[in-house]
Amino acid sequence: MKFAFIDESGDPCGSGSDYFVIGTLWTTRPEDLDRIVKNLRRYKFKKELKKISELKANQSSDEVRIGVLRKIAENEHITCQAIVLKKELMYSEYLNSHSHKLYNYVCGALASEWVLDDKEVSIRIDYSKGKQALRNDFDHYIKGNIEQKRWNCSVTVQHSYSHNWSGLQLADFVSWAVFRAKQYKDDRFFRIIEHKTTVFPVWKKR
Repeated sequence: MKFAFIDESGDPCGSGSDYFVIGTLWTTRPEDLDRIVKNLRRYKFKKELKKISELKANQSSDEVRIGVLRKIAENEHITCQAIVLKKELMYSEYLNSHSHKLYNYVCGALASEWVLDDKEVSIRIDYSKGKQALRNDFDHYIKGNIEQKRWNCSVTVQHSYSHNWSGLQLADFVSWAVFRAKQYKDDRFFRIIEHKTTVFPVWKKR
């Protein structure tokens, strides 16, 4: 069984950022992700993380960021993907005016790049959509793109609070590292996981 954890960085709409990134962390051993977070908390960064309920890249020191990304890079059971929306290429006023629709569209574009060769796939995303209708809409986008590829697998999509799931916290660092490289031309962090991360554009330059 394969497990995917999805998180994002940047703003999907408006002028808050030039890029919007959705990252996916894949593994067949989710227990490894729990071990990574627990070990970082208990040993190397015990003092810094003592009063923090969850790991978040944009609230961490560079030392923690590097430590987390190195653990991801060292684990042979983890692979990563990210899709990048360069907002100046936005062609749809409708998507630009409806952030949840744009979010789903970008996630769907990412899902269309997946290669699902396992019989069962579990997809977990941060519980950020308050209304059930919005969560259902997201699930429809994801499953629809998977069905178009005719992958012979059973897919479950679950929305969870990130502080309860190590995979979502680690996926946050993946999307943040890609976003940092694109938005600020600072690839120090992305280079750590570059060898195991595939990055796709939503739209190529026209």
